Amino acid sequence: MKRKVNKYIVFAIFTFFLGSLFPTAYSGVDNDLDQLKILVDVMVKIQDSYVEETKAQDLVDSALIGMAGRLDEFSEYITPEDMKRMKEETKGEFGGVGLRLNVPKQGELIVITPMPNSPSYDAGVEPGDKIVKIDDKLVSEITGNKAVDMLRGKEGSRVKILVERKNPKTNKTETKTFTLKRKLIIPEVVFHKMLSKDIGYIYVTDFSGHTIEGFEKSMNDLLKKGMKALVLDLRFNPGGLLNSAVDMAKLFIGEGKLLVYTKGRKEEFFKEYKSAAKAKYPDIPIVLLVNAASASGSEIVAGALQDYRRAVLLGSRTFGKGSVQQVAPLLNGGGLRITVAKYYTPQGRMIHRDFKSKDPDAQGGIQPDMDINFDINTERKATYYSTNLIYSPSKKTAEPDQKEKADDIVLNRAVEIINAREVLGVLSAPENAEATTDDQEAQK
Repeated sequence: MKRKVNKYIVFAIFTFFLGSLFPTAYSGVDNDLDQLKILVDVMVKIQDSYVEETKAQDLVDSALIGMAGRLDEFSEYITPEDMKRMKEETKGEFGGVGLRLNVPKQGELIVITPMPNSPSYDAGVEPGDKIVKIDDKLVSEITGNKAVDMLRGKEGSRVKILVERKNPKTNKTETKTFTLKRKLIIPEVVFHKMLSKDIGYIYVTDFSGHTIEGFEKSMNDLLKKGMKALVLDLRFNPGGLLNSAVDMAKLFIGEGKLLVYTKGRKEEFFKEYKSAAKAKYPDIPIVLLVNAASASGSEIVAGALQDYRRAVLLGSRTFGKGSVQQVAPLLNGGGLRITVAKYYTPQGRMIHRDFKSKDPDAQGGIQPDMDINFDINTERKATYYSTNLIYSPSKKTAEPDQKEKADDIVLNRAVEIINAREVLGVLSAPENAEATTDDQEAQK
């Protein structure tokens, strides 16, 4: 007969475990022991009577996930595996096979494009390939994050993938197996080209550890080619590192001006981020493109440039992810991501939107100067085509398939505005432009 679990022993172990996970915060839990006892009672009841045997660690993980996840959309308990992945992504490099992937729904993994000079590209993995197996594990049986973990690994190690691909001649689905040798992947996050003899274009996919380095290289190349005006594209840019976004705004705004600030419940979370005394590119005319998938760092850059009239914004209202998450490492290798503050533009506009409110005044985000209605799925295809982000190894070229072509009406409008800038007079940075703030606390 299975020995009955002693709830008092479990309570002691559980409270010790919580204290180990949260050593700095646990002192404030002493007054809530009654609530903890309820939690332990549930845990003991499940372990004692549930139809299948359970592990204490799994129950604790579930409790932590629920505890943090109920706070808001961005607070969460991070498992040790996800914590490791997050560190790799923010660093901007990792061991892997070099694939940009789309997860349209659980159990599906579609190749957007292999990265140039990556193991996937060299082996012949094509855009549109559907990955059905990774090392003999069916993708349909695992999560998207688990699939990414399986593709990544130590440099020099190998991974096998089975893909489904439609034969354009027979229109039949065929399978193909690739054995890929992982190597260090440093994703390209900045893409540039000249749109005309004097208009440059830069597309930034996210704000990682290598973004500013790549951005300045792109700027230098475009300036050498005669760029006199810039289209900066932050559509579908989900954000990333705060410092990277602030550093980008600093390139265009100088004089020690306020770029963004944060406010939280605690005074320690009031922080101001200011520009340097001199901007590297203070005068170049800018049209900035944003859409509903531009979030976080993208909104910080867009808000600062708009408040100082340093750029004209085109597109659609941004996502509205303007909250600050602090990640506290835990002793089990995981972490606790918790919202501690919210972002405000120099004028005091709160970027974050209330995801539960239906009040239009609570929608947050950055409203562009010119709102252009563009179906987001068509816009995604148009953006990939405009930026040459889809690489087809079989063609040995960076040019995307013609079938991916879509008219980029937002980019076209940006070019029209730049060409008419002498008439409109809207793209020159105003001398001594100031952002008047509606929130006096921003001036602390």
